[in-house]
Order: sequence, then structure tokens, then C-alpha cells
Amino acid sequence: MEIEENAALIVVDVQKGFESGSWGRRDNPEAEGNMAALIDRWQETGRPVVFVRHDSRQAGSPLAPGTEGNAFKDFVEERRGAGAGPEVLVTKTVNSAFYGEPDLDAWLRGAGIGQLVIVGIQTNMCNETTARMGGNLGYDVLFPLDAMHTFDLAGPFGWARTAEELTRATAVSLHGGRFARVVTTEDVLEGTAA
Repeated sequence: MEIEENAALIVVDVQKGFESGSWGRRDNPEAEGNMAALIDRWQETGRPVVFVRHDSRQAGSPLAPGTEGNAFKDFVEERRGAGAGPEVLVTKTVNSAFYGEPDLDAWLRGAGIGQLVIVGIQTNMCNETTARMGGNLGYDVLFPLDAMHTFDLAGPFGWARTAEELTRATAVSLHGGRFARVVTTEDVLEGTAA
């Protein structure tokens, strides 16, 4: 797999509020380690990194601005600003990183970036929404499924799905619908090896 020299790594909502326990059971305990490995590789190779933070407007949200939960998890915060390449912080109040400040699409196009690698939290929410929009906007989107996680979720009609089921559904929808190529962290790391 070929990873472009200026492919952007988009690190979505890796915030302390997701550790609050209010979200329920999660999947993929290896997610953080894989995210860290990808951030490190991007910073070592001078590729651009986009850190995305969700500033929730919902009352009582563990991701609300001014709360401890709004902050990035330590392994992300300690890496911010440590790379050789360009970096930007995008803040948002909705699911898609393309509806944040500053304008992500404008920043990417201004830098001539055409390929995105999306990691973070949650697989079937902000990650999937950002991937779908990226695909619609014409970007080549890579979605390393083992560098993200989500939580069990209840829906309408008494339906509920486990985090693993939601992850598989996201992978099938994105890959099968050609919004993104669903890959692994190892695939991406091999594609960026010197």
C-alpha cells in the first residue's frame, strides 16, 4: 500500500471524556497503542497531522469545553507539536471534522493534500462521518480499523448492537460503499516505511 508523502493523519476526538465510564463497554483495547504508533510515524516522517477535538454543546457532556474530559488523552497531548511536519488543531461541535474551525477542507487543499488516514474515537460516529465526507469531497481515505474504538449502543425498536458489531458495520459500509479503504495499522506503517 502506497502512502503519499504528504498524506494527512487525522486524529479524531481522542479525549479523556471517553474514559468517564458513561459510554458503556468499548471494543479494541489496542486502539490507543496503534494510534500512538501512527502519530509517531507521521511525526518522524514529517507528514501533516490534524488533531480534532470535540467541544460538546450538550449539557453535562464529559466532552464539554472547560471540563477535564474535553482535554486530549495524555498520549496524544504529549505528542502535539513534537513532529517535523505541519500540524493543525480543528475544534468541532458536530460529528464531522469537516464542519469545524479552522476549515479542514480548505487547510488540506491549501497544502495540496489528497490522501487522509483517519484514526480516533468513535469508529461509527465521528470517524465514520469524517471518512464519508472525505470520500464525498474526493479524498483518498484510509481507515485503519484497529486504530480506533467505539462503544455498545442502543437504538430504536429495542435494537442494540455491540461495539464489535458496530465496527464491522462501519467497515462494510465505508469499504463496500467506496467512501474509504478499510485497512490495518500495519498496512499503513508498511506503506510509510523508509
